[in-house]
Amino acid sequence: MTKRIITTTDAPAPIGPYNQAVLVNETTLYTSGQIALNPKSMELVLDNISAETKQVMNNMKAVLKAADMNFDNVVKTSIFISDMNNFTEINKVYATYFNEATAPARETVEVACLPKNVNVEISMTAIK
Repeated sequence: MTKRIITTTDAPAPIGPYNQAVLVNETTLYTSGQIALNPKSMELVLDNISAETKQVMNNMKAVLKAADMNFDNVVKTSIFISDMNNFTEINKVYATYFNEATAPARETVEVACLPKNVNVEISMTAIK
């Protein structure tokens, strides 16, 4: 097995002992969860749940790009939200990044608390 660490300055730098993503055997990408940190300022984008979700997805787009992938490569996503009442708005933004006919498998889980008290965190698995 080969393992290559994927990093990009176009997504927030890790704030702990982890990497943005790991590419295994040059085919399977496992991303860490992304929150709505602006990678340039490292400030949270919390204007509203739509803007927050868009920042999360744009961060994920940058990580995928650093691994020479895009949302078409994604086979599985995990969405963690602090309030299930935000699901509809999160889903509206999320849906704009995928073709519904080929969208990845997904779970959405409400959790008690997320890093930096954000409202949404998303991780993905992608395959070349």
